[in-house]
Amino acid sequence: APGPGRGRVGTERMHYTRAVAMLPSDAAPSDTAYAFLADLIYRHSRIRLGPDKHALVAARLVRRLQSLGYRSFDDYCDILRSTAADEEIGVVIDLVTTNHTHFFREPAHFDYLASDVLPAVARASQAEDRPCRVWCAAAASGEEAYSLAIVLAERARVSPGMRWRVHASDISRRMLDRCRLAVYTAERVRLPDAAWLSRYFRRGFGEREGRYRVKPDLRGHVDVERINLFQPAFHLPPGLDVIFCRNAMIYFDVESRQELVQRLFEQLAPGGHLFIGHTESLLGLRHSFESVRPGVYRRPVRGGGWPR
Repeated sequence: APGPGRGRVGTERMHYTRAVAMLPSDAAPSDTAYAFLADLIYRHSRIRLGPDKHALVAARLVRRLQSLGYRSFDDYCDILRSTAADEEIGVVIDLVTTNHTHFFREPAHFDYLASDVLPAVARASQAEDRPCRVWCAAAASGEEAYSLAIVLAERARVSPGMRWRVHASDISRRMLDRCRLAVYTAERVRLPDAAWLSRYFRRGFGEREGRYRVKPDLRGHVDVERINLFQPAFHLPPGLDVIFCRNAMIYFDVESRQELVQRLFEQLAPGGHLFIGHTESLLGLRHSFESVRPGVYRRPVRGGGWPR
């Protein structure tokens, strides 16, 4: 069977046609192949897949196998074991990653950010002559990152001279491409304030009817890059004011959550805030955060020191 990128276009099409017949859409990995894939995904993303995810993995990968002309999941796993499989492993991670998000999801967090956190952050950043720095650590297709950007832009409207940046990251290159494009259907662009639609979005016309794109000025405040939350180092400015890392830890085991929470703590400035999902908790983990409200934690001002 051909490996990724092998063959000419005509050959690839032939393999695709043959593979559809040989590998049905309901094909499933053997227990051995599934165990290998689950371990591979864990080692490269820390996403823990139990035996109940067997069907999910099959459904998300089978079209990839068909397009590349593989006869079975076992053949595909043989390629993933090779030393030159880094790019294809990235594709696997992209395909199995769950990306469910929408604008202003869990709105209480955005309300608290706007009313209680950002006024003080705006004053401090201006006094220190630096931008307000926010990290959206599981940005997916960008709805959360641009929700944060809107909240920051609204604060800047009443805090003249305030500078700010949103760092949007995700492990999925496919999702980050959508985040950079910043085009969303009208059904997805549901905002708490109707005036924000014309202020921050351009409406599509003709063949783009029913779609909206985030305006260039707002996009210009958002840096988009691929970050694996467990990579050796984050290429982000130290002393962040706010981190949104919501609904990501639910996919990690306790050991990985422990490591991640410590890394997020070190990335925040003293007094900085961490927002996690409403269904998530730091209970059972060792940490030095102060609990502020459900899903909101704060790095203490005293005794915290700046991240090394």
